[in-house]
Amino acid sequence: MKLRAFFAGLRKWVKRPDIGTVKSALAGAAGALAVLGIAAGLYAAFAPKPVRLTQEKIDAAVAHSLREAVLPSPAAKAYETILPSVVRVNGYVTDPKTKEQVQYGVGTGVVIVDNGTILTNLHVVQGAEKIKVTFMDGLESEAYFSGARPEHDLAVIRALKIPDDMLAATMASTQNLAPGDHVFAVGFPFGIGPSVSAGIVSGLNRNFMSPEGKRMLSNLIQFDAAANPGNSGGPLVTAEGEVVGIVTAILNPNENQRTFVGIGFAVPIENAASAVGMPPF
Repeated sequence: MKLRAFFAGLRKWVKRPDIGTVKSALAGAAGALAVLGIAAGLYAAFAPKPVRLTQEKIDAAVAHSLREAVLPSPAAKAYETILPSVVRVNGYVTDPKTKEQVQYGVGTGVVIVDNGTILTNLHVVQGAEKIKVTFMDGLESEAYFSGARPEHDLAVIRALKIPDDMLAATMASTQNLAPGDHVFAVGFPFGIGPSVSAGIVSGLNRNFMSPEGKRMLSNLIQFDAAANPGNSGGPLVTAEGEVVGIVTAILNPNENQRTFVGIGFAVPIENAASAVGMPPF
């Protein structure tokens, strides 16, 4: 009797109106789950499979990027870095006939202290009655002679006016410099410039008899980046644009020809920095 009464009560509960709604909801949910299951199966079947990276594929991607992206050359990077610190140096003397000041020489200098202290060659400014420098932003300023190291053909000059955003060059030790290292000469060859030329270190600890002043210069960096009159006093820089030397001379077997034949010399920056009484690093 009790079991029969239980089933009779269950039949009455299932026939209640609100139970139909629940059954409909459950049926709808089951249908939705079925649709999701089908969608998931289709996605798994047609979705792209993950690409397995191999070293060959990585190398190919890198090669493609290098072909598509044009990278600046080492010379361009070095030039861009050092350029704000490079100056054109002009010396003037009085013409005995006209009594007017005339330009008698042009060279290059490099700012090594941001107060306008500039390194150049002694032979660029020696004998000048007036020195004028031109910065890369076009600012012109008179400069005065501050000191010299004749044994290294170096002179220190100081500009009276400097740009508001003056940048001093970064110097780098020559201790690890070796033949074959890339170097770049920046300056005003024959007054043309600023110009950049590329080469390598050809040798170290060279000696050279300077035609100007007949001085024996020692412990020089030999390089083959093109340099000509006007480059004197300019920076010799690494690919990072750091100064390792001051261009001071070129060798030409014909003493009457002051043109480049593949051998240039620079004073190591350690000697150059000592000319202003400062450590280079």
